[in-house]
Amino acid sequence: MHLWIDADACPNVIKDILFRAAERAQVEMTLVANQWVRTPPSRFVRSIQVAGGPDVADDAIVERMAAGDLVVTADIPLAARAIEKGGHALNPRGELYTRDTIAQRLSMRNFMDELRGAGVDTGGPAALHPRDRQAFANALDRLLARRR
Repeated sequence: MHLWIDADACPNVIKDILFRAAERAQVEMTLVANQWVRTPPSRFVRSIQVAGGPDVADDAIVERMAAGDLVVTADIPLAARAIEKGGHALNPRGELYTRDTIAQRLSMRNFMDELRGAGVDTGGPAALHPRDRQAFANALDRLLARRR
């Protein structure tokens, strides 16, 4: 299993959890972003900087990932593409997207996008809470334990 991180919008506290997990589990991790991303010195962690533009980082992740890899992202269309390719997708709040749940999540995302396009203020995501960080760490640990 390789960890692919949609790093442009990934909170730093989640990146720190991922850095520690990569070292502990000795699993390779790649952060993909359209800007430079600071990474700790590690033989397991690297980053790729891609050109700016819509979905460029997403496309780079999907191109490089393999079945069984884990993609960490809050981007629901990217999660759907990762699942379609046989991977796993986990959001920074600890929600594991699955084949059973991704279609409903995509529908809701598209509906909210239509509302925003019509001028409706739908608000943004809630702040990341400590229980979200814990849920993410627990879900990540379960996924990494399954790979052994």
